[in-house]
Amino acid sequence: MIIRASRPILPLKSPRSLQPAFEQLQFPWLCPALLGNSVWRSSRPTTTATKRKSIHGQRSTNLTNRRPVTKAQRRGFAYATGLGNSTLNDNYVPFDNSGALHASQDPSRYPWSGRADLSEIPSFDPTSPLIIHDSMRQAPRRYRVTNGGIGGELSEIHQTLQACLRVGRFERAAATVRRLTAIYKLDAPELIDAHNDYLASAIERVVESKDQALLRHVQRWFEVEIRASGIPPNPRTYGLMLRASFQESNQLKIDRTIRRYIALAEHADLRDEALSTALNTLNSQEIGRVTRVCPTTFYSTEDLQVEDNFDIQPSIESVDVPDQLQNYNIHPQQQKGLGLVALKKSLSIFEEATNVSSPDVSYISEEARRKAVAYKRQEHLERDTWTSALDRWREEHNESLKRMGLNSGLQTKSVSAVMWTWHEALVPLIREEITKTDELHSDKDYSKAGHERSAYGPFLQYISPEKLSAVTIIYTLNRMSTIGIEKGAKVAALVAGLGKAIQDESVAEAVKDRSSSRYTRGLGTQERQKQLMRLIKRRLRHNSSSQPKAEPNGGAPVQEPLSNVDDQEWPPAVRAQLGAVLVSLLIQAAKIEVVRRGPENHETCKDIQPVFWNSFQYENGKRYGVIRMNAAMSAKVTKEPVSGALSKHLPMLVEPVPWTKYKQGGFLLPGVPVVRAGTQHTQLREYIRAAAESGDMAQVFAGLDVLGRTPWQINNEVFHAMREVWNSGEELANLPAAAPKLQYPPEPGPLADLQERRVHAFKIKEIENARAGMHSERCFFNFQLEVARAYLNDIFYFPHNMDFRGRAYPIPPYLNHIGADNCRGLLKFGIGKQLGESGLVWLKIHLANVFGYDKASFKERRDFAMDHVKDVYDSANDPLKGSRWWLKAEDPWQCLATCIELKNALESPDPTKFVSYLPVHQDGTCNGLQHYAALGGDTIGAKQVNLEPGDRPSDIYTAVAELVKNDIAKEAAEGNQMAKLLEDKISRKIVKPTVMTNVYGVTFQGAKRQVATQLRDLYPTLASDAKTLMGISSYITKKIFSALAAMFNGAHDIQYWLGECASRISEALTPEQVQWIEANAAGKGFESSISAKATNEAKNKNEHTRFRSSVIWTTPLKMPVVQPYRMSTSRTVKTNLQLISLNEPSASDPVSKRKQLQGFPPNFIHSLDATHMLLSALKCNERGLSFAAVHDSFWTHAADLDTMNGVLRNAFISMHSEDIIGRLAAEFAARYKGCMYLAYVKTNSALGMKITSLRKSIGSSKKVKRQGQIDELLLEKRRLRLLASEDPNEQAEGKAMVTPGKLFADTADEKDLMTLEELQGLDGAIGQVNTTESNDQESFETLQPVLGSTKLFSEDPTTAAEIDLNDLADQAVALRAAKAKVARNTRKIWFWLPLTFPAVPKKGDFNVSRLKDSQYFFS
Repeated sequence: MIIRASRPILPLKSPRSLQPAFEQLQFPWLCPALLGNSVWRSSRPTTTATKRKSIHGQRSTNLTNRRPVTKAQRRGFAYATGLGNSTLNDNYVPFDNSGALHASQDPSRYPWSGRADLSEIPSFDPTSPLIIHDSMRQAPRRYRVTNGGIGGELSEIHQTLQACLRVGRFERAAATVRRLTAIYKLDAPELIDAHNDYLASAIERVVESKDQALLRHVQRWFEVEIRASGIPPNPRTYGLMLRASFQESNQLKIDRTIRRYIALAEHADLRDEALSTALNTLNSQEIGRVTRVCPTTFYSTEDLQVEDNFDIQPSIESVDVPDQLQNYNIHPQQQKGLGLVALKKSLSIFEEATNVSSPDVSYISEEARRKAVAYKRQEHLERDTWTSALDRWREEHNESLKRMGLNSGLQTKSVSAVMWTWHEALVPLIREEITKTDELHSDKDYSKAGHERSAYGPFLQYISPEKLSAVTIIYTLNRMSTIGIEKGAKVAALVAGLGKAIQDESVAEAVKDRSSSRYTRGLGTQERQKQLMRLIKRRLRHNSSSQPKAEPNGGAPVQEPLSNVDDQEWPPAVRAQLGAVLVSLLIQAAKIEVVRRGPENHETCKDIQPVFWNSFQYENGKRYGVIRMNAAMSAKVTKEPVSGALSKHLPMLVEPVPWTKYKQGGFLLPGVPVVRAGTQHTQLREYIRAAAESGDMAQVFAGLDVLGRTPWQINNEVFHAMREVWNSGEELANLPAAAPKLQYPPEPGPLADLQERRVHAFKIKEIENARAGMHSERCFFNFQLEVARAYLNDIFYFPHNMDFRGRAYPIPPYLNHIGADNCRGLLKFGIGKQLGESGLVWLKIHLANVFGYDKASFKERRDFAMDHVKDVYDSANDPLKGSRWWLKAEDPWQCLATCIELKNALESPDPTKFVSYLPVHQDGTCNGLQHYAALGGDTIGAKQVNLEPGDRPSDIYTAVAELVKNDIAKEAAEGNQMAKLLEDKISRKIVKPTVMTNVYGVTFQGAKRQVATQLRDLYPTLASDAKTLMGISSYITKKIFSALAAMFNGAHDIQYWLGECASRISEALTPEQVQWIEANAAGKGFESSISAKATNEAKNKNEHTRFRSSVIWTTPLKMPVVQPYRMSTSRTVKTNLQLISLNEPSASDPVSKRKQLQGFPPNFIHSLDATHMLLSALKCNERGLSFAAVHDSFWTHAADLDTMNGVLRNAFISMHSEDIIGRLAAEFAARYKGCMYLAYVKTNSALGMKITSLRKSIGSSKKVKRQGQIDELLLEKRRLRLLASEDPNEQAEGKAMVTPGKLFADTADEKDLMTLEELQGLDGAIGQVNTTESNDQESFETLQPVLGSTKLFSEDPTTAAEIDLNDLADQAVALRAAKAKVARNTRKIWFWLPLTFPAVPKKGDFNVSRLKDSQYFFS
C-alpha cells in the first residue's frame, strides 16, 4: 500500500493532553513503525515527568526519572511523511494479526535499548524514596445485603458488577450500580466509574446487536440515574454517550444527539477531554461526522489520498517436522492413563505439520518468514496447552469402550476414562446451576439461599461449563493426591483453592479474548484500515500547570483501591462459595462401580457408589470438615497417579515480550505478573506498579529481559543417552528405575506381639511410600523428557519473572536451567562461540567442577581433566557401555555433557577454534556470607569466602568444621563427656547445611534439626534415641554458631542492627495514624467518599491504632521490596457444604512483628544478591555475552568466562563500594519520618521505676492498657509539637510537661533501652544462639545461673533418659520457679518515642576492591 499526501500543516503547539489518545490511534496497515503486538503497543513511557498524585489520593509522590523518549517514540500518528524515503525492510511483515511477528532480534523492540547506563548503579536519593501512604487504609467494610441479594464488602460488590457485565447480566448489573449509588457519596470517583462501566458494556451490546430498546435504556440511564441523581459525569461518560449516538437507527436523530452531548460536555468544561476519550472508540467515518456536526470544534484538515498498490494475502505454510524427531521415541512410564498423552497433545505443534499463516510477498526474507512462523507457532502453543485434558479423558474413555465393549464396567476403566464419565454427568449439573442463577437474577424476592447464589452466580459463567467441570475434577483429585488420599481434603482449603484455580482460568480466558480483539477493535473493514486520519484538536483551555495538585490526605482513611478491578483477586468469600458449589455438584456426579463378593456364597455383585462424601474429623481439639474418597476409587488412584493440568507455560519459540508493566511482558499473551505475589502481597503489587510507572523498574525489567532473551537448545547427545537409559528402565544417575527392587521385611511370626506387628506395618508403609515417590518422580522425568524431545530441533527461550526480593526465576516449570542435574545436562546455548585459548582452559576446569573436584586450584583442576582424558573419551564415545566414569561425578549428566564437548573440541583440527555451545558455570562461595563479609568489612570472614586473594580457594564449610572440631577436642581434653563422644566425628558435611542457611534466617531449632539429620545419616548408632540425638545436635549447633560469630563479627553486628530496625518499625504508628488519633480524640472526623454506614463499623472502630508499618526498602537498582508478613483476619463464610473460616489478607491488617523481624535480614541479603545478578546480566549483555543465572551461579560460553569474571567482580565492587547500610539507614529515616514507636526498658531499671512512679502519680496506671497508651501518645505528641514551635510560650509549656519520653530524654539514652535479645531473641543471627524456643538440655542451661548447682539433666546425654523418675516432680517445681525469676528480671515497661534507629555498626578494615585480584571469588 502506498500513501501519498503532502505534509500536514500543524499548529505550533499540539495539545499535550491528547497525546495518550493519539498514541492509541494506530493503523498497522499504514504505519510500519507502529506495527506491533498489542502487548507492546501500550508500553510507551510517558513523555513528561509529572508531579503525580500518589496512590489512592494520598500524599503526593514525586514520580520523576522517567525513561527518555525519542521523537520517534512519541509520534502517535501514522503520517504519510513518516515513511520518508525509507524502504520496506525484512522486519516488516504486513499481514493481518501479525504485529507480534516482526523484529524478533531487533534490539529497538526493547524499551531499554540504547541506554548506556543500564549496567551502572543508578543515582538514588535515600531521603526521598517512593512512599505510598497507605497506613490509613480501612479494613474492608461490609454493607447490608439488600432484598436483591446485593451487599457485602465494596470489593465484592465491584467485582460482582464486573462479573455481571462480562456475562451480560445487565438487570443484575443495574441493581448493583444502584446499590453502589446508595453507598457512595454522589461525587465519589468510584461511583461514576461504576456507572461508566455499566454504560460501556451496554453500549458495546448495542453496537453488536443494534438493539434500539437497550439504546433507549442507556439514554435513560444517563439522564435519570446519573444527571438527575446529581452524579457529575466525567469525560469518559460523555465520550461513551457520543459513541452511543451513532447507534440510532433514525439517522436524523444522530446529529442532534451529538450536538446535545457535546454541549453538555462543554457546559461542564469537559468538552476537549470528552472528545479525546471518544477518539478511542469511534471510527474514521464517525469522527468525520462529528467534525461536520460541530465544525468549530476542530481545526481544518487536509484530505489524504490513499490508493492500493498491491494486495497482501496471507499464505498458509505448513511447518515440516524433521523425520528424525518422530523416531526419537520416549518409552512412556506406565501410568495407566493418558496424562502423558495430554502433554504430547500440547506439544503436537512440534510433531505435526501445523498450518500457520505466513506472508507471501517477495520482499520478505527467509529469516523474516522463519520468525513469522515461529511467532505463529508460539501463539498456537500458548492457546492450545489447556485444550488437552478433556480430549485425554474422552480418548481414554473411548479406548476403554473399544477394548472391553460398550457394557464395560467402571471398575475396569482407567482413571481418565472414569473422569470422563464424571465430566459427562457434571456438565449438565453445572448448566442447571447456571440456569438457577439466571432465574434468580430476574426474581426480586431473594431468599437466604438466593443471596448466596446471587453472590457467586455471575462468576460461575466466566468460563464454559465444560472447562469448569475439567478444572473441578482435576483440582479435586490432585489436591487429594497431594495431601494423601487416606487423610481426606479439608473442605476450607479445597474449596478456596478450587475457587482460585477457576479465577486463574477465567483471567487466562479474558486475556485471550482481549488479545484477539485488540487488532480489530475500532478498525473493522479493510476500507477503514486503508484510511489515514489526521485530527487536530483545539488547544486545551487549561494546561497541565493549571490543574489542581494532589495534597496530603491529612490522615483521612482511604478505601481499598478499586481502579484495577480486572487485576484484583476475586473476593475470598466468592471463591469459597464458588468452589463449594462445584465440589457439591462433583459429589453428586462422581460415581464408581464397585464389585463385591458375598460373605457366604462368594458371588459377585455390582454396586454404584458415590466417589466423594463430606464428613468431619477432629484435629488439635478442633472440628474440621473433610472430603473423603471411596476406598475403591482410592485404590485405583493410588495405582494410577493423576497427572495434573498441564502447565500453562512452556518454553517460548520466540524471544519473550519485554517487560514494561506489572503484568505486561514475558509471554505473548499478557497476564503473568512480573513479581510472584500471593494474595498477601497487596502492598507489594502497588509499590511495583508505582515504581514501574515512574521508571524506577527500568533496570530490573531490562535485566529480566536479558535473561529471557538468552537462546537455548537441547543437547542431542545427552538427550539420546538419557532416552536410552530411560527406555531401558535402569536406575542411573538421578533417574529412578522403572521397576525398583525394594526388599520387604519378613512377616512377623505367629507369636509376635503387637509392638512387633506395628513395627512391621510401619516398615511396609515406608517401603510403599518410597515406591510411590519413585514412581511419581519418574512420571515427572517423563514429562521433562517429552518436553525436551518436542524442542529437539528448535531454539527456545525462558521468560523470567521474580519473587518479592528481586530473585529471578524462569517461568516455564517443566524444563529449565534451575532444574536438577538432568535438566541442566540437557540444555545448551542456542548460539555458539569459538573456544579460544582461555575457553579451552575453562572447559577443562568446568569438567572438574561438575565432577566435584572444585576445591582445588585452577591448575589442579586443569590437570584433573587431562589426567582423565581417556575417561573423558570413553564417556563421550560410549556413555552407557563403556566404563561409565561420568557416573562417579557429583553432577553426572552435566559431566557427560562436558565430556562430549571437551572430546569434540580436542578432536577438532584446532581446539581453540571449536565452536562451543556448552554453558560454563561460575559459582559464588556461600554468596550470602560474601555479602555479609563485604557489608561488615570482616577480614577473616572475607578470606573464608574468597573475597581476599589467595593461591587456593578457601572453603568456609571446612573452616567452620575445623573450628568446631578444635573446640570439641579442647573440651574433650577437659573431660566433657559429650565432647569425647563427638571426637573425630565432625566433618564438613555435618556443618554445611547450617552454615549455608544461617545467613538466610535459619532458626536455632531448624539448625539443630539439620545437624541431627546429618548425624543420623553418617552415624546411625551414635544416639540410642531421638532425645539423645537432639541433645548432641544442640551441642554441635552452638559450636557452629560460635565459629561463625568469630569469623563474621562485623556481619553479626549488621544482622543485629537489621533486626533492631525491623523490631522498631513493626511497633510504630505512622504520622497519618497519629493525626487520626488526635482528630478522633478531639471529636473531629475526616471526609470520606462513603455515605452509607457499614455493618462492621463498630468492630473496626480502633483499627487505625494498630501497628501497620511493614519493613520496606529500595534495592540498589531502585526496586521497592515490601515484606508481606501480616496477621490476617479470618471470616466465617456460609457455603452449601458447611461454614468455613477464611483468611482475608489486607494491607490494613496489623503486621506480624516476629515474622517482620526474622525475615528482614535474610530478605535484605537476598535483595542484594539479586541486584548483583541483574547488574552482571546487564553488563554482560552490553559486552555481547550470552548470560544465564541460577541465583549465585552464573553461566556463559567458555570463551567469555574471563570477561564475565571481570564483570562479576566489578559489579560486586561497585555495589559494596557504596555505603549500603548507611543508605538504608537514611532511607529508613526518611520513609518512617514522624512515626512514633513503643520503646521498652526494664521495670527495675532507674528509668523504669521513674516511669512507674509518674504513672501512679497521675493515675494512668489504673487505665486499660490500650487507652493508657493512646493517652500517653497524645501527651507525648503534644509535648514534641510544643517544643518544635517558634512561640517561646509554647516552647516553655512543652519543656514543663513531664512524660515518659521527657524522662528518657533527661536521664537515659539508647543503651538503656532493652536489647533485641532481652525482648524476644533474634533467631538465626550469625553467631547468635537463641534458646527461647528450645527445650531439653539447652533450656535448662539458660537457667543454670538462676538454679545454682541444681542439675536437671545428666551431663552425659547418653544417660539423659535414665534420670530418676522420682526427681521429676522436684525438677518441675524448680523449673517453674526459675522461669518466674527470669521473668521478673526481664519484666519490661513501655513508653512512646519518635522513631529513630540505632547507629550504623562500625565497618571493619576489609577493602572490597581487593576481591578484584581474587581468582576464586566466583569459580
